[in-house]
Amino acid sequence: MLVGLFALLLLAVSSPAAEALDNGLALKPTMGWLHWERFMCNIDCKHDPDNCISERLYMQMADVMVKEGWKEAGYEYVCLDDCWLSYYRDTKGRLQADPRRFPGGIKQLADYVHSKGLKLGIYADVGSETCAGYPGSFGHYETDAQTFADWGVDLLKFDGCNLDWTLLGEGYVNMSRALNKTGKSIVYSCEWPLYEWPYVKPNYTAIREACNHWRNSADVYDSWSSVKSIVDWAAANQDIIVPAAGPGAWNDPDMLVIGNFGLSHAQQESQMALWAIMAAPLFMSNDLRDICPRSKKLLQNKRIIDINQDPLAKQGYLALKVDSFQVWERPLFKNRVAIAVLNVQEIGGARGFFVGAAPGWKICKPSCNVTQILPHYKELGVQTLQSNLVVKVNPSGTTLLTVTPISGDPAGVYRLHWQDSAGTRHKDTLVL
Repeated sequence: MLVGLFALLLLAVSSPAAEALDNGLALKPTMGWLHWERFMCNIDCKHDPDNCISERLYMQMADVMVKEGWKEAGYEYVCLDDCWLSYYRDTKGRLQADPRRFPGGIKQLADYVHSKGLKLGIYADVGSETCAGYPGSFGHYETDAQTFADWGVDLLKFDGCNLDWTLLGEGYVNMSRALNKTGKSIVYSCEWPLYEWPYVKPNYTAIREACNHWRNSADVYDSWSSVKSIVDWAAANQDIIVPAAGPGAWNDPDMLVIGNFGLSHAQQESQMALWAIMAAPLFMSNDLRDICPRSKKLLQNKRIIDINQDPLAKQGYLALKVDSFQVWERPLFKNRVAIAVLNVQEIGGARGFFVGAAPGWKICKPSCNVTQILPHYKELGVQTLQSNLVVKVNPSGTTLLTVTPISGDPAGVYRLHWQDSAGTRHKDTLVL
């Protein structure tokens, strides 16, 4: 079954997307560390001081990010999620951190993170309360935006709990305006479409104009079933979400859970590869103080990160489903293509996939150079349209390739025949 959205890709590469939020930020997918999936709302610092939500946790993560090569790899944001707050605003109506767990306050924490050459992200909510029941920003958008700016915050994750869904758009836009009004460069991470989808198809033009990235689907859990469900959602809705992505505006499929407990090594490789193909913000949620060396190597893999950060800034898509394989493709700078072959079968051993079946293989006319990045780096050499290249893919694992045309049609122009969901046949020119 061919699922390659050639019409969608044609649109994405031949016409400009809607205007993105004009704050000059997140021109490539944002990279960093975020506490939620791993540490959740653990506020018991008395009995679990090493893992509770406190300034100590973030300072330690900042230290490790510098010492262990994470900053050098591109991960630059240290991000708080829910539960950092006090249950009460201060006498001037401003949000404040829990004084026992953050005795120095957020300004001091931001200064510490900045001293390491990193940036600080914070969490708030568009509604009356956060999802965990702390004070929300409804009715306080300008005050909270200015507070974050005064503290030196560099990113705001803005959740969508405890607000009537019909008011979400107004709330997210108002906070966007309030952040820009401060004059401080603050990346704006929204959850606007996530909370609208149960009621209405979100307006991605408006979302793109207000937010730097946005969550669409359910929270990620530390399990393969959770990661699969997010990938399946992205595939089912790619005709809507892929055209919205680009410099300054990205679809966020949620955190990387690589290095935790629930994924096999093959499944960790799949999440990393597919998040790179989807041009996703790369926010790790794990314990960097104690992480498996193999997971660390994967998360810091420069070749995968380069795909994620590719300057062409086009989100990839599901191009083909066949024989329990999914083929995901992403156009890259200089007419290259990244191809991720996911084996969705969860039984047996590695299976072979004939790479020539991938729609993106057309750039090998007359020849191309192929590099395997996952599961192991390997130069596969010069190939042609007639090559019988077969790659092995482990169950629930992914083989990730980059394909570079050597010569052929100028500028990577290809004539494609495709059929839309209504069964109408089309003939188009595609410029990769």
